[in-house]
Amino acid sequence: MSGQTIALVTGANKGIGYEIAAGLGALGWSVGVGARDEARREAAVQKLRAGGADAFGVPLDVTDDASVAAAARLLEERADRLDVLVNNAGVTGGMPQTPTTVDPSAVRTAVETNVIGVIRVTNALLPLLRRSASPRIVNMSSSVGSLTRQTAPGADTGPISAAYAPSKTFLNALTVQYAKELRDTNILINAACPGYCATDLNGFRGVRTPEQGAAIAIRLASLPDDGPTGAFFDEDGVVPW
Repeated sequence: MSGQTIALVTGANKGIGYEIAAGLGALGWSVGVGARDEARREAAVQKLRAGGADAFGVPLDVTDDASVAAAARLLEERADRLDVLVNNAGVTGGMPQTPTTVDPSAVRTAVETNVIGVIRVTNALLPLLRRSASPRIVNMSSSVGSLTRQTAPGADTGPISAAYAPSKTFLNALTVQYAKELRDTNILINAACPGYCATDLNGFRGVRTPEQGAAIAIRLASLPDDGPTGAFFDEDGVVPW
């Protein structure tokens, strides 16, 4: 990559997203902190800057067309390109999610953010990514979206989920389809599982830190040009579909 690498992390004002932004900033990259809440976004930017990162705020609601379009314009005006996109913003859709009792609105909410939001942001920013010498896209998924693991006898795959887990399966499938379409380009796109991290998404019940969870995203964001694409990874390697 020539010059300073420009990255955008969605949902970066807290948790794993914040730690991804911090890790990319530690590489000397210029990192956009994508977030809906202005106060939290600016607080995150100031904290990152205090730690030495070249961070800037990007007002961004991944469920809103106008917000995403405005974010794309901001990035174009700032750097005229984007080198790395980390689609991190995500929601559970609310619990409980047993299939026989789930409110369909919970499924709709999870898919709108975790899947359609990724499509909306990725497609809006693809023109800027195509201007990069080494563009990378990282979709933050979860091993609960692995059908192989969900159907393995005796496997601990968390609570039964009719919204969150299937939305991650959907995201994994979407990642594969993007990779197939973009295989003749220099864009590498992969899915990442951060592990069970303690964040407000799970009521801080996770056993890993957000910083630990961010590591795989940072690794995939900085892949060499001959790196993999259309795959699913956690810190131990390839996660089965």
